[in-house]
Amino acid sequence: MPILSFLIHLAGATMLLLFAVRMVRTGIERSYGDRFQVLLTQNRWPPRAALIGVMLAIVLQSSAAVTLLSAGFVGNGLLGFTTALAVVLGGDLGSAIVIRILSLDLAWLIPVLLAIGGTLFIKSTQRHWRQMGRILMGVAFILIALQFLREAMDPIRDSAFLPAIANYLAADFVTAFLVGAALAFVMHSSVAAILMCVTLVQIGAIPFAAGISLLLGANLGGALIPVWLSRGLTTPARRVPWANAILRGGWALLALLAVNLLPLGDLLHARGGAGLLIAVHVSFNAALLLLTLPILPLVERAAQRLMPEPDTTLPGLAPIAEPVSALDPDMLDQPTLALACLKRELLRMNGLVEAMFAPVLQIYDTGDPTRIRALRRADDQVNDCLSNIRDYVASITPGSWQKSERRAARDMVDYAIALESAGDLITRRFTTLAEELHQTGAQFSAEGWAEIAALHRRIVANQKLAGNVLVSDDLESARLLSQEKSELKRAERTSRKRHLKRLQQGMQESIETSDIHLETLMAFREFNNHISAVAFPILYANGQLLETRLIDDLPKAERQA
Repeated sequence: MPILSFLIHLAGATMLLLFAVRMVRTGIERSYGDRFQVLLTQNRWPPRAALIGVMLAIVLQSSAAVTLLSAGFVGNGLLGFTTALAVVLGGDLGSAIVIRILSLDLAWLIPVLLAIGGTLFIKSTQRHWRQMGRILMGVAFILIALQFLREAMDPIRDSAFLPAIANYLAADFVTAFLVGAALAFVMHSSVAAILMCVTLVQIGAIPFAAGISLLLGANLGGALIPVWLSRGLTTPARRVPWANAILRGGWALLALLAVNLLPLGDLLHARGGAGLLIAVHVSFNAALLLLTLPILPLVERAAQRLMPEPDTTLPGLAPIAEPVSALDPDMLDQPTLALACLKRELLRMNGLVEAMFAPVLQIYDTGDPTRIRALRRADDQVNDCLSNIRDYVASITPGSWQKSERRAARDMVDYAIALESAGDLITRRFTTLAEELHQTGAQFSAEGWAEIAALHRRIVANQKLAGNVLVSDDLESARLLSQEKSELKRAERTSRKRHLKRLQQGMQESIETSDIHLETLMAFREFNNHISAVAFPILYANGQLLETRLIDDLPKAERQA
């Protein structure tokens, strides 16, 4: 029974720790996710990029999240390999610093974090403060989980079970290394796995010798997590997590041999403790960063040789063109497959609109007429998508589909209309405003341009979320997209107020661009409304929408007034 009780308590503490780490990361990504791209893509000097990686890992409490972000930007062409790898190596060091902070005795802070975080999350109506409450509560849950972990060890600390396993891991450092790697990979969090190892050493449940081998293995396991999660990305994107895994894994093996076979290891074991274990972890990642930064170009060339671009052409075959439309008329008598065709076509349409909106700020900045013409040609494709979707749904034989299937088809047509309207906004409003801006030679104020750029980033993030909602029909994602719509409306209103304040102060740049600034804000808001429309059918079907925002039961005196 003590063993069963120990396993149950250990599983509960571990799950709470994983949930808490994820809770903190989710809160930060929802609050500041649109700013991460700017941080990563505007700092291309490797040492500075590494520092950005350190800060991001401390904020996100996950080096894997930093790696996946960097790999994604490499895949999109926004970041080079050397800069991305510097960010990732800095993220590894940042996660080590997080472990140093969380391993301190912060039990007194738990009720404070719960009280403040709970109040913000439950009482606040603003998304930013709600997410801040989520973050504070997540940190409190991490500290609680570590306390549970310590208490879970008490029943069996003096039994023969735990000492036997601990002594075996201390004697067989290779097995301990592999166990640490497997633990971090299965938990999908090197921070959680290493915190567990540090806690076990801290309470004397395992010796330092076993703890350091487990820790080094967890470094390898943590590096393998983004390798696994990025397996569906392009080859340039996958080079980053693979390079990090090879570098970090090789360095971990060297460190494992050094601490177990060389005299240095005897010195560490003699002075072993939780504090020294954390110091080793921080030093391990700092040394890897410092040794790798000077040879990043060599690492890039090696990665290109090991993972060359795949040859997508086959002998004797012409290149395969992307189909013009995903709509198959032969599927109209099979509603499930026909709806799938409609969704594929909507995804293609959504991708076209997303590609059109991405360079809007560049057009404002350069006024490039070639790119403006390209956007207008792309809008013709969006219009064709709407026509095809409308004609496809109109071809459905009356009575052949069930009511729910016809409703789903109508919802898709409604969203196609919204996407077509979004495309029109780009070609008729944004491009016209960009041409007017360059014809007059006016320039936005620094503050005004920063506000417009921030809104643009938020809408780009909302477009990606809208695509996910379209694919998954997930209620929580639909709620988040609807909340983002409200947040962008609030941000647009705030920017308008700040612009008017700059006009009152007589700022010449704001005066010259006032009409364009205000019209851009309104167009941004309208564009975001169109792409967010995908959430409404899901929210309505689940009873998450109010019929009206008007108050029905006003007192008679107030109605007469």
